[in-house]
Amino acid sequence: MSVNMAAGYHPTTKLMKTHADHMNRRSFLESTLAIAATASVGRVALAGENNAAATSPRTEMSLHEKFFGCIAGCHIGSAMGAPVEGWPWERIEREYGLLDRLLPYSHYGRKDWVREPGTTEDGVERQKLIITAILEKGDRITAEDLRRAWVDHMNPNAAGLISEPFEGALLAMAKTHIPASDIGKYCDYSGLVSLARSCHPIGLINAGDIRGAIDDVREIGQLYNTANSRGILWAEVTVIAIAAATTPGATVDRVLGAVFDNCDKVDSRFMRPAGIRAELERALKLTEGCADVREMRRKFDSMYSGTGMVYAQSYANEIVTKAICVLKMTRGNTWEAVKAGVNMGRDTDCLAAVAGGIAGALSGAASVPKEIIAQVDYATSVNPHTSSKRTLRETSDGLYEAFKKRLRRLREYAGVMDIP
Repeated sequence: MSVNMAAGYHPTTKLMKTHADHMNRRSFLESTLAIAATASVGRVALAGENNAAATSPRTEMSLHEKFFGCIAGCHIGSAMGAPVEGWPWERIEREYGLLDRLLPYSHYGRKDWVREPGTTEDGVERQKLIITAILEKGDRITAEDLRRAWVDHMNPNAAGLISEPFEGALLAMAKTHIPASDIGKYCDYSGLVSLARSCHPIGLINAGDIRGAIDDVREIGQLYNTANSRGILWAEVTVIAIAAATTPGATVDRVLGAVFDNCDKVDSRFMRPAGIRAELERALKLTEGCADVREMRRKFDSMYSGTGMVYAQSYANEIVTKAICVLKMTRGNTWEAVKAGVNMGRDTDCLAAVAGGIAGALSGAASVPKEIIAQVDYATSVNPHTSSKRTLRETSDGLYEAFKKRLRRLREYAGVMDIP
C-alpha cells in the first residue's frame, strides 16, 4: 500500500482490508462452490457501502442477469462510443451536448459502409471470438483454444474493415505452427487496450474466482501481447473487477477492494510492481469529488493528454483507470457508466465498453433503455462482417450455461475427491 493510499483514500483502504480478510478465509474450491450454490438459488444482494450509495434502495440481482448486464454494457458502450471515437470532449459537447443515443458512423476511412446505429466495433469482434471459444469448450479456455476460434471463425475480410489492421497479421500467424503463446510477441502495440477492453468473458467464466480470472487473462493475453506486457497487466484489472462484481453481496467498494488486493503483484516475471495501483490511487484521489462526467473529464485533462503517435489515446492504463473512476462515480449504474464513458472524449468506445461491462456485471442491465438493447441486436443481425450474429441475450445465456457446466464439473470433482 502506498503512502497516498494510507493517508488519503480511506473508503477503499477500509474495503481493501475487509476484502482481504474475507478472501483469506476461503480456499479456491470453497469459493467456487459457494458461487455455485448462489447460482442455483439465483439471487444475490446488491447494496452500496459508502454513504452516498447506502441511501439507494436495496435491489436483488441474479447471477444470470449480471452476465447479461456485463455483455450488454460492454457492447452498448462500444456501439455508442464508436461514432465519437477519438474526439475531444469539447467537440462532443459542442455537437451533441451529452450524447445518450446510438448513431450511424464509418470507420477506417471506409465511406462505402455507413454502419447501422448500434453497430459494435473491433473490440467487440475480438471479444466475440473469446466468447465463441468459451462456448465451444464449455469451460475456461487456453491460448490454443482461442487460436482455434480465430482460425475457424474470424472473418478473413474483417481486418481493416471492422477489426484493426494488425489483427489480419495475427490471424495469418495463427494459421501457422507457431505456438499460440508466441503470437503476441509479434504485435507492435503491447501496451494497447486491445485485451483489457475485450476480456470481459474471461471474468465471467471465472465469476467469483479472481485467481482463475488472472491466470486465464495472462494465458490468452499472449495471443495479443508479450508475457510481461503492461497490456496484460491492465487487463487483469478488468477481469478482477468483473469476477469480484459477480460475487454475492458485491458493491462498488468491494470491487475496488478486490482490484487493489489483487493487481500489480510482484512475481518472478516482474521484478517490481508496474505502478498500476499507484496510477489508480492517483486517479481516484483526483476525481473523488466529481459529481458527473462533465466535471470528471476536466480533471482527467491534467492526467491524460497524449497525442502524436499511433493509438495515442488507446493505451490500457488510461482506459482502465478512467473506467474504474467512472464505476465509482456512477455507483455501478450500467447506463450511467456507459454514458459517462461515451462523453469523456478520446477513446470513447473502449472506455464505455470497459466501464459499462464492469458496471453491468455488478448491477445488470435494468437501467439500460430497452430500445437501445433492441437496436444493438438489430445492428448485429444486419452486420455483414461480424464473426457472430448472436443477440446480447443469446451471448450472455451461452456464457452463463458454460459457467454452470464448469461448476457441475467442479462439484463432481469435489464429490469424488472428498476425504473424510
